[in-house]
Amino acid sequence: MPLNKVSVVICTRNRADMIEMAIKSVLGCSYGNFDVHIMDQSTDDLTKDIVQRYQQNDSRLIYHHLPKPGLSRSYNIGKEVTDGDYIACTDDDVIVPENWISSIASRFDSDPEIGMIYGQVCIPDALASIVEQGVVVPALMWDKLELHHRRRGNYRTFGMGANSAVRRTAWDASGGYDEVMGVGAPLRGSQDSDFAYRIYHAGFSICLDPENSVDHYGTRLPEQWPDTLLNYGFGDGAYYGKYARLGHAWAIRALAYKALRFGMLNAAMRIGLKKTNGNIPYFKNIVTGWKKSKEYDVDPKTLLYIPKEADKDIVNAANSVTRIAVKT
Repeated sequence: MPLNKVSVVICTRNRADMIEMAIKSVLGCSYGNFDVHIMDQSTDDLTKDIVQRYQQNDSRLIYHHLPKPGLSRSYNIGKEVTDGDYIACTDDDVIVPENWISSIASRFDSDPEIGMIYGQVCIPDALASIVEQGVVVPALMWDKLELHHRRRGNYRTFGMGANSAVRRTAWDASGGYDEVMGVGAPLRGSQDSDFAYRIYHAGFSICLDPENSVDHYGTRLPEQWPDTLLNYGFGDGAYYGKYARLGHAWAIRALAYKALRFGMLNAAMRIGLKKTNGNIPYFKNIVTGWKKSKEYDVDPKTLLYIPKEADKDIVNAANSVTRIAVKT
């Protein structure tokens, strides 16, 4: 029986100093039927030059230049230009293990109801010393396999797009990424969570697979982290706010819980129980993101925000990453 094809999509913008390690690791995967698509929104040709150098020896690598910005737009175009049964996504600052693609394909093959897989995003050993000094590496790790399905009513927001994969039929059923959300878009973030929920809502399972893991080399200095939290909070406000407006009970509960947490933190600081809290930028900007999201109508059938013409070329700094040279 032939192997189901996996198309890997890597979106990038002006990170020529990081993309090569990602390309090398993905091309080194042992699975027998895959290709790799670089969705490049860079303002120079440095990434293109790197890709073309690797293309000379590997026809599985395919380059696409996208003149308009937006991470969600880039993923949606990536889906359209690929033909894999499964679409695996990782970031330009990630190194994947040799069995990464085979692990994804095996999990999808094992259960036709699985529409999306999230794997672990780990802090590599090479960055351990700088993490001890206060540098932040966004990561997400857990130890138990989970399947979330609508008929079980057990959905929860969890997962990072740096290690994710989608069954093509589930992508089609969900409507794809919301292009008003995510890096380079007006609502800044949480496009992955929003996408996963619509896959779940379409009747597929979301699989949290701890046996699938990648190493993340994207770092933030301590002074950069508040801005990252700002964008996370902004995006979450738009994400939860969308479904709260549509009457989805889980989103209403989530907003209420986060509002309560924010209120308790503020109260604790006012009476001196806490001097400060590093999560304040996140909670504060949930409100900002929720307010901004109300400027956009939501299509109740597709569950997508309706974009505005003026937003098409917006770029924000949510993907700001510190460059740290690491030998791999």
